[in-house]
Amino acid sequence: MLPARFTGQNIWLRIHHGPLSNLHCFSSSYQNRQKKMEVSTCNRDLCVFKRLFHSQRSWLLRAPARLDTTTLFGKRQFSLSAAGIVNSAPAPVQPYLRLMRFDKPIGTWLLYLPCTWSIGLAADPGCLPHLGMLTLFGTGALLMRGAGCTINDMWDKDFDKKVARTATRPLAAGEISQMQALTFLGGQLSLALGVLLCLNYYSIALGAASLSLVVTYPLMKRITYWPQLVLGLTFNWGALIGWSAVMGSCDWSVCLPLYFSGVMWTLIYDTIYAHQDKDDDVRVGVKSTALRFQEQTKPWLSGFSVAMMSGLVLAGLNAEQTLPYYATLLIVASHLSHQMMQECFTYGYTFTDNCFNCKFVSNRNLGLLLFLGIVCGNLWKGRRDTLLQNDKLPAQ
Repeated sequence: MLPARFTGQNIWLRIHHGPLSNLHCFSSSYQNRQKKMEVSTCNRDLCVFKRLFHSQRSWLLRAPARLDTTTLFGKRQFSLSAAGIVNSAPAPVQPYLRLMRFDKPIGTWLLYLPCTWSIGLAADPGCLPHLGMLTLFGTGALLMRGAGCTINDMWDKDFDKKVARTATRPLAAGEISQMQALTFLGGQLSLALGVLLCLNYYSIALGAASLSLVVTYPLMKRITYWPQLVLGLTFNWGALIGWSAVMGSCDWSVCLPLYFSGVMWTLIYDTIYAHQDKDDDVRVGVKSTALRFQEQTKPWLSGFSVAMMSGLVLAGLNAEQTLPYYATLLIVASHLSHQMMQECFTYGYTFTDNCFNCKFVSNRNLGLLLFLGIVCGNLWKGRRDTLLQNDKLPAQ
């Protein structure tokens, strides 16, 4: 409420901010005698207010183009995307969500998909995969991927500060302290343990055995040019646990070829991804398969692709898979072959946005396609077994 005093008169004008209809002019004892003066003054002030109102209105109409994409007129805009959920979260929570890479779910998918393959192969002929197990392993993948990223950032905080792509990570940027990250890690591992304890004893022991890989993986880039191999051993452990969670123990004739294929798959997509950091890796003194292979990247990845497909064929044979599964393997092989032919491997073997979007991210679709092939093959298997059983029945 802004007072305005008329010159030479004991009159006060009170202007209330709001719609134009709420603009009121008040006078004291001179109201009746100086009505004309008051009306004239109010009209003049009203014109000024109109100009101010319209100028502010024009600014508000243009404001959304200049405001941050996550806020509008001071209110958070909610999005169902992972990044949108993180941006809509309370400010103190956002660094922790980014520490566990909640805004970048592709890693969770790549950890989860080998679990789905194993659960799908373990289903009874003609049956869909166990929905409860798929949900349980999805929750575990989210928690363990987050824990792995937290451990990685705790080990690499000093390295991350020197790399443009990672300098904004919460630990490297100083948004979270090491002690806060350690406490958060304890919470994630506790929840993951709760998920693991829902499984049978065999699977609990098998899952606990993977913790050493989770903890030591971030150190491998300091020791060997094959950290992607250790990542593959870690990321695809679910190919073993998924089968044992359904069946009570591992059928190694199926689980080992499937696990081997998953490791080869990780070597393919993470070597491609590692090409983006080659210059920074050389500068800070860390190693990767991208630096190891250099111009021989394409032949190496072609070899990994052949090995991956061989393992999937062997796993399918031992699991008595059917036509839809092998038809899907042809599509998967075609997808891998297409990756080898893309331009990021044609000119200097350097990382491009095309490498990330069309190779690293698209491998999620490859994994989902393989899961679909396993499910369809299993349903086909049930139909086949039913037909064979009917053929053996004596004629009535």
